[in-house]
Amino acid sequence: MSVSVHFLPNNVTVEAQVGEGLLSVAERAGITIPTGCLMGSCHACEVEVTELGDRCCCISSVPPGHSQLTINLFSDPTW
Repeated sequence: MSVSVHFLPNNVTVEAQVGEGLLSVAERAGITIPTGCLMGSCHACEVEVTELGDRCCCISSVPPGHSQLTINLFSDPTW
């Protein structure tokens, strides 16, 4: 199943598959999301998914049951 993923504030939308990692989706969209530990501990890659709440991209994937997701990128000045 295809899911439309919209990245803000970049205003970029790409199609993704259920189960595809959020970091991979962002990379295909030309979006850079900072990473640290790649295990979800440091929260460097945390984004706000409007439909789901805050998620660490390194350990999150496109969930089933949604036709679209909106990902709000925010910047942590400590990274």
